[in-house]
Amino acid sequence: MFGKDTSEDAAKFRDYFEWSEPLKSCPSHRLLAMRRGEKEGFLIMRITPPEAEALRLLEAQFVKGNTACSKQVSEAVQDGYKRLLAPSMETEARLESKKKADTEAVRVFGDNLRELLLAAPLGQKRVMGVDPGFRTGCKIVCLDAQGKLLYNDVIYLLGEGNSLLHAKTLIHNLFERFKIEAVAIGNGTAGRETEMFFNKIGLPKAVPILMVNESGASIYSASDVAREEFPDQDLTVRGSVSIARRLMDPLAELVKLDPKSIGVGQYQHDVDQTLLKDSLDDTVMSSVNAVGVEVNTASKQLLSYVSGLNSTLAANIVAYRNENGPFKSRAELRSVPRLGDKAFEQAAGFLRIRGAAHPLDASAVHPERYDLVKRMAMDAGCDVSDLLTKEELRKKIELRKYVSDEVGLPTLQDIVNELAKPGRDPRKQFEVFKFAEGVDKAEQLSVGMKLPGIVTNVTAFGAFVDIGVHQDGLVHVSQLADHFVKDASEVVKVQQKVQVTVIEVDLQRKRIALSMKAKPDFEKRQPGTKAPISDRPSGGNRSSGSGTGGGLGGGGDWFAAAVSKGKK
Repeated sequence: MFGKDTSEDAAKFRDYFEWSEPLKSCPSHRLLAMRRGEKEGFLIMRITPPEAEALRLLEAQFVKGNTACSKQVSEAVQDGYKRLLAPSMETEARLESKKKADTEAVRVFGDNLRELLLAAPLGQKRVMGVDPGFRTGCKIVCLDAQGKLLYNDVIYLLGEGNSLLHAKTLIHNLFERFKIEAVAIGNGTAGRETEMFFNKIGLPKAVPILMVNESGASIYSASDVAREEFPDQDLTVRGSVSIARRLMDPLAELVKLDPKSIGVGQYQHDVDQTLLKDSLDDTVMSSVNAVGVEVNTASKQLLSYVSGLNSTLAANIVAYRNENGPFKSRAELRSVPRLGDKAFEQAAGFLRIRGAAHPLDASAVHPERYDLVKRMAMDAGCDVSDLLTKEELRKKIELRKYVSDEVGLPTLQDIVNELAKPGRDPRKQFEVFKFAEGVDKAEQLSVGMKLPGIVTNVTAFGAFVDIGVHQDGLVHVSQLADHFVKDASEVVKVQQKVQVTVIEVDLQRKRIALSMKAKPDFEKRQPGTKAPISDRPSGGNRSSGSGTGGGLGGGGDWFAAAVSKGKK
């Protein structure tokens, strides 16, 4: 090794020094890791078939006999392969393998983002948001049940005596003044220390004190969206508001961010950025439409992801609402400037108006089907509102009676299902989660320790879990379950609550290995061996060569091989 290869930056790629494995079985994350190491100058990567086998096949095809002429042809074959054909094939293999790896990485990112966007919301509660800090203090904000900023202040937890007494008194006064129903604390620097302070000052037991993932909050606080919402507030206040709102409704708040800044993917900066953006935008849109949007409280950023709407129409809806007051019906949306019939037709079914005169305006039933539901109610001898509240009346509906050229049986079944739960949020019920008390630093971890955690990211090689020590641990795919797991997403999802066991702590590399097995592998591991604490390669060959394989054209393996750039 030489130059940067001896630095700490090279350590993250040391698992790939002298590494080789078949390209067809190389997971996307390992290929992208090797390509990144090559890009940063720490690795030399080659994608080639076994050279001897390739030359044997070519000579069998082109070299005939054992004459002086055939020897010249043999030399030409070897020269042509090494100088022209091999580099050309490697370039093609690089492009195809990169495309395949990009597609897989983008899929993983999209799946994780969907789980994060559809995380369980706390709901409309009066929340205190806290952006933790040591030297600069903890920024405190109080929001009403609709997420409106009511008050902000700063407390300092580093001092003693009067400083802590002031902080305690202020928090108690704010709780009483604003009738706080929950506390949201960012999980960044000083997060666990701040949580412990809140737990010790005698707040009402009924008020949950919760840690919230603050990834991207700083990006939001400096964005145009935040400046437009809070032009008179500084970055710390905006960040605290974002943390509190994420607890109340993750979807409504996270749509204000560039999805790439949330950090729930793998090698996101190495993949095709256009493919990534298109996929993430589609994921956000499908998530928003699956939940539905309350027109009278939604931001223009949230409205812009509704099918049929764009940023201009979303801004027009908000402007109309601000000027004329809350919408009283879906039909009133037709009065919004530039919102034509086509846009209304596409968007209306995803927009909700709670408390509207027409009971279906708060449901996912499209206005085009209101007359159909009215017919169902008349045939059942009741009003539409009765269909929404009485199951026995819905059971009387004979769906086949209403089948037509425009409406099929599946659509009718969807309508009846929606009548049973009009406007109900499809997301899971919110559950309070607590980290283990007394464990807030990586130095306090020990092998065998069992801890509660929450999944923050799922990748092809495993899942990252926040256990409350300011540093996520990795549950390698081999440690996710007692049975074989091919895809980590089959076992865990982002925001899932899990129980893990610590199997290795590497403070120097800042890595924590965890296991979800009933009997973790550390019990069987010999002293000095390594746990899978990173996307360490597995299943390949520790060799600087290209390995051996079958025929090039008959199903033989191409190999992805990497060595330290310092190696000859």
